[in-house]
Amino acid sequence: MQKVRLILIVFFYVITAQSQQYKIDTSYTIKSTFTKLIKKYPFITIPEIKPNPDVTEMFDLVYNKEQDRTLHFDAFVNTKKKKNPVVIMIHGGGWRSGNKNQMQFLGKEIASKGYSCFAIEYRLSLEAKYPRGVIDVKNAIRFIKDNAGKFNVDPNKIAVLGCSSGGQMAALIGTTNENPIFEDKTFKSKHSSKVHAIVDVDGVLAFKHPESSEGDMAAFWLGGKSDETPENWKNASALTHTDKNTPPILYICSSIPRFHAGRNDMIKILNENKIYNEVQTIPDSPHSFWFYEPWFGQTVSYTVRFLDKIFK
Repeated sequence: MQKVRLILIVFFYVITAQSQQYKIDTSYTIKSTFTKLIKKYPFITIPEIKPNPDVTEMFDLVYNKEQDRTLHFDAFVNTKKKKNPVVIMIHGGGWRSGNKNQMQFLGKEIASKGYSCFAIEYRLSLEAKYPRGVIDVKNAIRFIKDNAGKFNVDPNKIAVLGCSSGGQMAALIGTTNENPIFEDKTFKSKHSSKVHAIVDVDGVLAFKHPESSEGDMAAFWLGGKSDETPENWKNASALTHTDKNTPPILYICSSIPRFHAGRNDMIKILNENKIYNEVQTIPDSPHSFWFYEPWFGQTVSYTVRFLDKIFK
């Protein structure tokens, strides 16, 4: 009995030590955002997602471990057909808060339409600065490709979807396909992190732009203000990398203009290169609209229609 007690004490201290290696900001949640929005939008509700027999759910799977830090993802895999198109899902929270659990509703619902969805944990700005979180997600993409058979996915049909700061990251990931600056040479994988479609849900495309506003959260993530780390501000912007190799993209937008900074300039480049792009703006909607009905259903509908067009 005493030996068991000693083992439990050691285990407790190991877990505690690991959890104290970095701070966690829990300010951005579905519940806290609902409390703020319900005052102006009294009709909103949190979606109710019914279990689907065709979707297998797996939680806290490991895709990378570095020393004492383990990174996880959740999987929502449609088992009805073989080799599903993939949706990599990136949560928002200003690069500082939020977590992969916030993508579960979208993951489950989109998976029910014939996709395999993966909600990715990545290192936030209190733990690691740009570009570490971006590289984390790219590593997760490579891991999922390596395990395509296990997860019933087609490694040549991968979309990356992100919301808010996750949308910014999704656009950046899609526009930097096989860019060595964002590839982790130490990560063991047979594949690149290349993706084939982007869904940007209210994420900025350019940090320094007439339509953008320089925020403290962006500055914290990028390692300084724009005059202190100008290269980070430039290279972290999807607009900087947009060219003939950029995959098709869907923009799902709120009614708040600053979250779309750089979008029209990006679309101009896409159109010049005959790359399919689509804008869906949800009227009178706030930021974080994707969490709640009636906007949740619209977000799923726009996303699935776009993905079906690209992949099916």
